[in-house]
Amino acid sequence: MGAAMKPLNIPEATSAPRRKRGRLQLLLILLVSVGPMILATGMYKLNFWVPDGRSYHGELIGTGETRADLGVPADESRWQMLVTEPGECAADCQQLVYLARQVQIGLGRDASRASHALAVSQPQGADYEARLAREYPRLQRYGLDTGKYARWSEGKPGPQLWIIDPHGNLVLRYGAGVNGKDLLNDLRQLLKLSNIG
Repeated sequence: MGAAMKPLNIPEATSAPRRKRGRLQLLLILLVSVGPMILATGMYKLNFWVPDGRSYHGELIGTGETRADLGVPADESRWQMLVTEPGECAADCQQLVYLARQVQIGLGRDASRASHALAVSQPQGADYEARLAREYPRLQRYGLDTGKYARWSEGKPGPQLWIIDPHGNLVLRYGAGVNGKDLLNDLRQLLKLSNIG
């Protein structure tokens, strides 16, 4: 018979560096995969390294509140430019209603993806009602619950224009002095990025 085979003895000195290298590789893989998530969560929660620049012109409403929280009992399956006025729709309010219609027309082929609306808490004067019926046949009209709306109008008196997504979430808010071109650019950007509505 042949000579008996001797077992291979690997010296302990060579297996320890391999084990250390394997642990280091595992640690690096974990850092590369989990590290960005931890960093992003920290940036969000602690509000650091957040860029100051923005690409929108209105006030972003990122709190998950809806049209119903605003005090408007409505249902719309498209993007909506909603003008709200807790009192009578005077000159500033009328300008926002006009602007909302013009922006919708300015959307061109995407105009069918958006609508414009007016929510007021009281009946308007007969002259303005007749003008709305004549010049704004597609304007949606809603009542406004002033109790719910009060928290949104604190420190921001007068009419406001809101962009609301097809699920009814408040997205952006503008005051009476909004630039029409800025509003149009914001809405175009939202429609471009959105697969809904």
